[in-house]
Amino acid sequence: QVQLVESGGGLVQPGGSLRLSCAASGFTFSSYAMSWYRQAPGKERELVAVIIRYGGSTNYADSVKGRFTISRDNAKNTVYLQMNSLKPEDTAVYYCSALVPIRVWGQGTQVTVSS
Repeated sequence: QVQLVESGGGLVQPGGSLRLSCAASGFTFSSYAMSWYRQAPGKERELVAVIIRYGGSTNYADSVKGRFTISRDNAKNTVYLQMNSLKPEDTAVYYCSALVPIRVWGQGTQVTVSS
C-alpha cells in the first residue's frame, strides 16, 4: 500500500524558515520522481517543486525559486522541502506527491506565515 506522510508544518513569521518532510512507503522510492504541491484557501493546487529519482535534477515554481530547496534521501525513503525567507503568500496546505504510476498524495501539512 502506497503511503506518503508529511510533517514539519506550522506557524512561522515572515522571513522565517521551515523544513517539511515526507516519508514514503509501499513503493520503490528511489525509482520515482517526487513532488511538493501546495493549495491556498480558495485557490487551485499548484506544483511547488520536483526532484527526479536520483536527486540530480530539480525544478521549481517561479514564485519559490531561490527560497525553497527540494531534496531527497533514498536511504530513508524521504523527501524534504526546505523553505526559507517565507512570505505570507506561502501560506497553504503543502502536499507530497508521487506518480507511481497513478498520482498519489499525502494528507498534507499546514504552513502558515503570519506575524
